[in-house]
Amino acid sequence: MTAIRVAVAQCAPALGAFERNVAMHREWVQKARASGARLVIFPELALTGYYLKDLAADVAVARDGPELAPIRELSRELDISTGFVERDPDGRLFIAQGYFQGGRLAHVHRKVYLPTYGIFDDGRFFAPGDRFETFESAIGRGGVAICEDFWHMSVPYLLATDGALALFCPSASPGRGIAEGGDLGTAESCRLMDRFYAQYLTAFVVFANRVGHEDGIGFWGGSEIVAPDGSVLARGADFEEALVVADCDPALAQRERVRNPLLRDERPEIVLEHLARRMGLPLPD
Repeated sequence: MTAIRVAVAQCAPALGAFERNVAMHREWVQKARASGARLVIFPELALTGYYLKDLAADVAVARDGPELAPIRELSRELDISTGFVERDPDGRLFIAQGYFQGGRLAHVHRKVYLPTYGIFDDGRFFAPGDRFETFESAIGRGGVAICEDFWHMSVPYLLATDGALALFCPSASPGRGIAEGGDLGTAESCRLMDRFYAQYLTAFVVFANRVGHEDGIGFWGGSEIVAPDGSVLARGADFEEALVVADCDPALAQRERVRNPLLRDERPEIVLEHLARRMGLPLPD
């Protein structure tokens, strides 16, 4: 497989304005297509905005609903990953990230870890997902971890041991704190995390963060695409809209896995046995 051009739409969704955000997606998809990208990734809840609170039910859609038809149609031009509020048949609401490909919704990930502390209220308005699965993306086997999911080290590990060559992290990360040297504290933490997971799991990491403001809270952007050797292929500016583009060669991941065979030597059965014993579950055969 040759190198695949990947784009991140570092955009500023409008809060609670689904149709307006669909129109915004059309514009960004056009930009991504003009750049030669075969995949464009949007941030968490890019179709709705993040701090929805009581608006969540108003903008929720079924995964096969007509509201997502424009995105399905746009995915005939290139693959699209974007975020929306999913309503399931039981009426539960989830923070979801869909992967649209060839005119269909090929995969949905529901956010598992819902931050409900500090300035975050996810757990008050949404139900948690319950699984992490990989799927075929434009750059090979991929997996999604939405924002807080990525901060739990078990998540990238599970995706990588399930064959993920690319880890997609759509986020709605507000800017918080000042690190040593004057950098934004959130940015320093995210960049460290992106490079660590990329290098030690020998996978591409695509961090797609939003910009703009909601309820007086600013989202810092800084989206980046990191190679399996930990090098940063492309990064967006802080607090500004940007199309972040990089060429991702799956062969690079394969070469890194030969040079740095941590995944090859991983022993997930030991992890499984340890957790089963700790939780009082039957030990695996």
